[in-house]
Amino acid sequence: MKNLVVLTGPTAVGKTSLSINLAKQLNGEIISADSMQVYKGMDIGTAKITKAEMDGVTHHLIDIIEPTEDFHVARFKELVEEAIDKIYAKGKLPIICGGTGFYIQAILYDIDFSGNEIDKTYREKLECFADAHGNEALHQKLLEVDEESALKIPAANRKRVIRALEYFHQTGEKFSEYNATQREKKSPYNFAYFVLNDDRDLLYNRIDKRVDIMMEQGLLEEVKGLIDAGLKRGMTAMDGIGYKEILDYYEGNLSLEEAVELIKKKSRNYAKRQLTWFRREKDVVWVDKTIYKSTEDQLEFIKETLKKKGIIESV
Repeated sequence: MKNLVVLTGPTAVGKTSLSINLAKQLNGEIISADSMQVYKGMDIGTAKITKAEMDGVTHHLIDIIEPTEDFHVARFKELVEEAIDKIYAKGKLPIICGGTGFYIQAILYDIDFSGNEIDKTYREKLECFADAHGNEALHQKLLEVDEESALKIPAANRKRVIRALEYFHQTGEKFSEYNATQREKKSPYNFAYFVLNDDRDLLYNRIDKRVDIMMEQGLLEEVKGLIDAGLKRGMTAMDGIGYKEILDYYEGNLSLEEAVELIKKKSRNYAKRQLTWFRREKDVVWVDKTIYKSTEDQLEFIKETLKKKGIIESV
């Protein structure tokens, strides 16, 4: 069975820096599990790692598609599996790093998306309904047929709400039941699934500071450039936190101050949802920064766990 390391956690917790140090010590390469960093030209709002920050460690699934293209979990899974094969061929260890829990789950448990073909007519009908009545009304439709999925998927995540409704429409089976079945599958990997976490107040302060830095670095100009390139509301790339709110500012729906505060609030809420997701996952190993305070302590704990799982050799 092939070895695989996952390092995840909420936004702004410090995954990127720790993953670089880990990859260096384990002769690894990093695969990004971030649904937004795949897009070219979307650097500031996604807090995308720079070449300098990579420090010589090879990264996969960053800057690979145009912002006008759609990106979804099935395509992510296909690209990650290709990257894993390339990394193994070099005799290196793949390290998946990122905060999109559903994407990570798809890899670890080999979730099958092939049977869920897109019904464009039904999807367009749901999109039109949401445009006319709002995301909350669309979410209510899901609540009526699949309460468990509705409780897990926020109304603001229109695409996942629509996917769950599509699945129910096509199969008559609840999307939550399908996901539960898929999660029970045996993983094709000998994996270790680490979740980096920190004190909530410290994390929220870092999130707020990160947003301030994004504004200083030119998030306004980045979004303006995307708008000028033809990107608009409803496209997957423009659904990301930071991009939607600045778009609202440009459209006159929010003041700049309101937009920035909303980005901070939504980012904190997103971190909370991420942690809720990871707590539900089986087989996770928590790396608590209030216990393992230094990078060295965190790395030592991770390596000891990897030795126990047979992913790296004991020294």
